[in-house]
Amino acid sequence: MEPVIYKPIGLIRTPFKEPRGTPIQPPAAGGTEGTVEVFPEYAPGLSDLEGFSHVILIYHFHLVSAPRLRVRPFMDTREHGVFATRAPARPNPIGLSVVRLLKVEGNVLYVADVDIVDGTPLLDIKPYVPQFDSAQNVRIGWLEGNVRKLPHTRDDGRFSRESAG
Repeated sequence: MEPVIYKPIGLIRTPFKEPRGTPIQPPAAGGTEGTVEVFPEYAPGLSDLEGFSHVILIYHFHLVSAPRLRVRPFMDTREHGVFATRAPARPNPIGLSVVRLLKVEGNVLYVADVDIVDGTPLLDIKPYVPQFDSAQNVRIGWLEGNVRKLPHTRDDGRFSRESAG
């Protein structure tokens, strides 16, 4: 199979300068604001985006350690298969966050509820549409007993390059 190669379309700017201490999901980010700087050549693709209240940011976890197939996620003490978690140390370190879109000015998106490290390469943007993106009758597996921890859980550095070893 041919390799799959993506080229960043922009950079995500946030107050979080390193993984440690960063909220682990947008609902835990508590209104934290940031910007998404789309490279000028991709700016025409932002046309009509301002009509959406939320966007899905797809990005590259650029500070993550080597991939792991079993991980101890932030909200549990047990190991799980990486595909049953949102841990960043994945075979393809791709992140996804649904953030509030505050406004669009030129090639810059102003967003809130951002849970991403500053300088993260942006791969794509998609509008969030509840009728497309929200499922019914959802089960959340091992997270059922742990999701209550979300508001207070922060990245502790366990998946960062600096912590790998």
